[in-house]
Amino acid sequence: MDPITLLGLAAALLTSIAFVPQVVRNFRRKHVADLSWSTFGTFTVGVMLWLAYGIAIGSLPIILANIFTLAVSMLNLGQMWAYRARPAD
Repeated sequence: MDPITLLGLAAALLTSIAFVPQVVRNFRRKHVADLSWSTFGTFTVGVMLWLAYGIAIGSLPIILANIFTLAVSMLNLGQMWAYRARPAD
């Protein structure tokens, strides 16, 4: 595998898993009051656009990375909605 492809795969992996620790933390604490709706909402829309771009150019790495990232981001937003009114434990 060439170095440019490895660079792209490393970038895709790291950006795809970046919010997994946040989702785990949300789940454990059931507290999300300190998270920004505008930040995570904007990020999610950006990921949707990256996914659309990947589909448009037929790039499987971009498509797969952004499907995973979108799922994690949507899970995070879902937690923000579900835990929004809960007090911290």
